[in-house]
Order: sequence, then C-alpha cells, then structure tokens
Amino acid sequence: MVTSPDNAPSASPVQCLVVDDDPQVRDSLVRVIQEQGLACLATASADEALAYLSAHDGVAVLITDIRMPGTDGVALLSEVRRRHPDTAVIMVSAVADVQIAVECLKMGALDYIAKPMVIGEVQARVAKALEKRELTLQNRYYQQHLETEVRRQRARIEQLFLEGAQTLTHALEAKDAYTRGHSRRVREYAVRTAVMLGYTGDFLDNLGLGAELHDIGKIGTREAILNKPGGLTPEEFRHVAEHTVLGERILAPLAGDRPVVLHIARSHHERVDGDGFPDGLRGDGIPMEARIVCVVDAFDAMTTDRAYRDSLTAVNAFRELERCAGLQFDAAVVQAFTSAFPGPDHLPLHTSHPPMAGDPR
Repeated sequence: MVTSPDNAPSASPVQCLVVDDDPQVRDSLVRVIQEQGLACLATASADEALAYLSAHDGVAVLITDIRMPGTDGVALLSEVRRRHPDTAVIMVSAVADVQIAVECLKMGALDYIAKPMVIGEVQARVAKALEKRELTLQNRYYQQHLETEVRRQRARIEQLFLEGAQTLTHALEAKDAYTRGHSRRVREYAVRTAVMLGYTGDFLDNLGLGAELHDIGKIGTREAILNKPGGLTPEEFRHVAEHTVLGERILAPLAGDRPVVLHIARSHHERVDGDGFPDGLRGDGIPMEARIVCVVDAFDAMTTDRAYRDSLTAVNAFRELERCAGLQFDAAVVQAFTSAFPGPDHLPLHTSHPPMAGDPR
C-alpha cells in the first residue's frame, strides 16, 4: 500500500517515494522530506514501489532501504534503473552495508545515506539528488535538441547546395542555345518514365533531382569542345567523358545520402552492352536510375539541334531508341518512355540527322 504518514493518499504530484519495511522509518523519512516542500509517499516493499512507479510518471527521487523482505533494495535499484532511468535512487544502509552501498553506486544509485539518519543530512542528500537529476535531464534535452538542430542545419545546407547546383546548371545551359532547357526536359522525361515503371515516393524525387543535375560535371568541360561543329578526337572524347566522374565528385559532399543522384551523375552514359563509360557497366549492373536518364537524355539530345548536328524529328528519335534497345539502352526503359510519351504531341519539346554514335555532348 502506498501511503503518506497519516495513511491518506497524497493529492499533489509525488516527487519522492520512500521504500522501507519499517513503518516508523517510512513515516519519519516522509515527514522530513515533506518539510522541504516536496510531495512524498511511502511503500512497504519493492514490489509496491515498482507498481506505483509503473502507474505514475514524474517521481523524481526514490529512497530505499537495502535490506528488506522479499525483493531487496539492490534488486529494486536494478529494476528502477532499467524501467525508470529518470528516477534518481538513494540507498539507505546500515554501517555493515557500506560495501553494498558502494556497489549500488556503481549500479547507478545517485547517493546513499547511512543509518542512523540525521534530518539535515537526509534533506541535503535529497536536494543534491534533485539537482543532479535536473542537470542530467537538462544535458539530455540540450544534446537531443542540438542533434536535431545539427540535422536541420545540415539539411538546409544540403538544400542550398543543391539549389545552387541547379542554378549553376541552368546558367550553363542559358549560355548555350543548343542545350537551353535540356535539364528540365530530362527531369520531366525521367520522372514520367519512372512512374510508368512503377516507381513512387522518394525515388521519384531523387530521380528528378539527379536528372536535372546529370550534366553538372560539364562545368569542367572546355566550351570549345562542347560547341565543336564536327566530331571529337579520341583525346577530346576522353575530356568530355570526364564530366560523369566530375559530376559525381561535385555532388558527393552534400548528396552522399542520395545515392540515386550520384548514380545518375556518374553512370548516365553507361550502355547495357557494356560499351559505355566511365566504368563499362553492363545490363542490370547499371543502376536503374542511370538507365532511365540514359534513355531520356539521348532522346532530348536527338530532338534538339546541337553544334555538331541538326535535330531529328520526334518520330525518328523514337525509332532510334527502339533500334538501340538492348544494345545502348535498356529495352524496358525504352518501352516505358514510349508509353509515357506515345507521340510528338505529348512531348514538352516538339521538333522537326542522327547523333554521332557515342558522342557524349
């Protein structure tokens, strides 16, 4: 039974719970603690104390004798630390129990009081226990909120970085009439194709972002080569091909938790027959997100004029995708793309000579 000294339940939120099988000791401790202005109740056994703690939140301090019939104070301490870690525990021990009391401190007890007890000492130990507990809770609160704030700031920094990368991509395209709007169209093509393949949720968000940033690495490509009217020399081809690895390197610091974005930057020029770059991946070894962007990027390149060739009509570009399905392009992705955009009227770009084979521009 849980009682106050006059055997009446306490109406105030209980801040302290005394556990002792000796009724005189219980009542004395409760009165001493109540003189401090703290609401305090008592139980005669460890089992009653655990039942009370399970039914009532907010008990700040538990004072328990070590030696009691049934479940003793040491076992009670262990259970309280496991079930109610925010409750501070003070052990009460006889002189002969000092060594046990020390072991209890190692188990997580906050303090101990030796018998015979002095009123002033009891009140001082309770006050210290409350202060220590408050500091512990404050430290935990600050740590949790600091971690939350760090995560929030990191997310904000990542967002600003990616927004900056998008702005940079659009600025680079704006300088080149041939590629203006390319990244936005590739994004729309990619997302709608992925929906046809059954993808939803975060994958679509990251796919769209990766599609929009897929050519960010071209910031390191010389404009004279990007805008060269004719074909590329082997050395020039290698130089342009480096944009895939550079793009991944640019995005990695703050998009490390978005592997879809990084896979697209690095692998959107891989081919299912293994003849792509930079890693010569083959078939299912190419991430699906990169296979999707490979198809839609090629389609947009074919249907817009470039410095080194005129555009194809949309109909002829669809035919080129189908011709290269299973060789350069993933056949399932080609089918999904043509289902998502079944004709020129469904495209974000309507256009009126095939690209040079393998040209990475």
